[in-house]
Amino acid sequence: MHVTPPAEIFGVDGIIILVVVVLVLFGSTQIPKLARSLGSAQKEFKKGLDEGSSDDGAAPPAVAQATPPAVVAPPPAVAPPPTVQVNVDGQPGPGS
Repeated sequence: MHVTPPAEIFGVDGIIILVVVVLVLFGSTQIPKLARSLGSAQKEFKKGLDEGSSDDGAAPPAVAQATPPAVVAPPPAVAPPPTVQVNVDGQPGPGS
């Protein structure tokens, strides 16, 4: 039984086939967008690693205090209009 090391699985032919498959799946217009997003993700990952390693020996980072939003007073309460009671015959009743 012959087992190849992992480095020999993707030879020159395998890499060419992989590139062709990626081009067919994503199309030539999506490849630059994909590369850009991978680059920015790598940059953010490295930035997070650097921030994490710099915080190990230091005090916890100070949180910037945001100004509280302005408090808006509610509008003044408006009294409901007076109710008028009407009798069966259509005349105003007692209490009006």
